[in-house]
Amino acid sequence: MAGAFGFERGEHYELSQKIGERALLPAVRAAAPDALVVADGFSCREQISQSGGRRAVHLAEVLEMALAPTPE
Repeated sequence: MAGAFGFERGEHYELSQKIGERALLPAVRAAAPDALVVADGFSCREQISQSGGRRAVHLAEVLEMALAPTPE
């Protein structure tokens, strides 16, 4: 989405969607249900959520998950 660029109505939004559909969004949709989808940018996570149907997490969230104690 390139920050606010992809949120703008008209040409910018359409272009952002076309770029996402080239590789990113099909890969997200094809990923296993238990696979983590990681994206550091807010707008990237938002586009994945809105158009890819998945929740993407920030790298910091992945690190938090890795450091969390496991139930015994």
